[in-house]
Amino acid sequence: MDTAMNILNNTVPISLFNKGLAGRIFNSVKKTGAKVVMKNNAPECILLSPEEYKKMIDEINDAKLLEIAINRLKEDDGNHTPADKVYEKAGISEKDLESE
Repeated sequence: MDTAMNILNNTVPISLFNKGLAGRIFNSVKKTGAKVVMKNNAPECILLSPEEYKKMIDEINDAKLLEIAINRLKEDDGNHTPADKVYEKAGISEKDLESE
C-alpha cells in the first residue's frame, strides 16, 4: 500500500501547469524527487531534477562500460601488451602520467 501512496504522491496533473503552478511543481521535484505528469489519466512525461538525471545517465553509462568490460574478459585470449611497452611506443613516460 505504501507503494500505491508513493505513486499517487508523485503524480501531477498537467492541468496544474496550465494554472501557472509550474514553479511550485519544479520546487517539489527538487525537494522530493521525480514526478509523473499525467494527461487524460495516462502518464505523459517524467520530471527529474538535473542532479537525478545526471545520476541516472552516469549509472546507465557505468552499466554499459561494465558490460563492455565483461565481454572483453570473456573474449580474452591472453595475448596482451604490457602497459610499459604501449607507453614506450607512444612516447609516454612515467613522469607524463604523474603530471595529469
